[in-house]
Amino acid sequence: MPDTTHAQVRTPKWALILGASSGFGEGAARALAQAGYDIVGVHLDRKAGLEHVAQIRRDIEKLGRKTQYFNINAADEAKRNEVLAELTKQELNVAVMLHSLAFGTLKPYIGDEVLNKANIDMTLDVMAHSLVYWAQGVVKSGLMGEGGRIFSMTSSGSTRVFATYGAVSAAKAALESHTRQLALELAPHGITVNSLRGGVTDTPALRKIPGNEKLRRRNRGTLATRRGLDHRECDQRGWRRRNLGLSARGRRCGSTAPPKSPRRAR
Repeated sequence: MPDTTHAQVRTPKWALILGASSGFGEGAARALAQAGYDIVGVHLDRKAGLEHVAQIRRDIEKLGRKTQYFNINAADEAKRNEVLAELTKQELNVAVMLHSLAFGTLKPYIGDEVLNKANIDMTLDVMAHSLVYWAQGVVKSGLMGEGGRIFSMTSSGSTRVFATYGAVSAAKAALESHTRQLALELAPHGITVNSLRGGVTDTPALRKIPGNEKLRRRNRGTLATRRGLDHRECDQRGWRRRNLGLSARGRRCGSTAPPKSPRRAR
């Protein structure tokens, strides 16, 4: 008979993080490990980045948590099914899933070297549509049940224009739409789905955007070095209370929630 205990209460509990080797994904993996979650990380890195991934795993395991990392293309259907099949075989309790994939084409719509169909399709598939496919997979396979929490990482680019950001902006708008629809359809299952907007944050993905230096200077006070995004300073009890529906005291962790109002550039 399947265990119907609330996913956040059952132990062990796992967090499945898509894009777990850097940026928000890495920060969330570390924070969730401190909050008592074992970590399944999905990432795509070449040899040069694997040592950093190994260090992340060592740091998490020093906390007494287990890790499983899969170096695959998260948007590849066959690879996704292989990972889900492996997790299903282990009968894991996936209590949290975070979609933090940042891989898209940064080209203008008009000009000499412009976006083509393959560029746009790839960007939306990785950064938006893959959320739907992974959510379908974890629910259909029984990995996530009542009490499950699904998060996606969006940005202000979903509603604002920025040079060369067109395809990514479209992906973020689609991601938010997918999030709303999943929230509607998974509500009867006791699973919540939310998009998180962390603000302008100094991550590897940001540094690939042409003109990112201006963004970083303009938002110097809200970059990843702020307290809420540093996992060492983040109050994990507050994170759990706000985002996992548990009763726990503490302030909110800024790494997983947008500021109440945007800060003006000085």
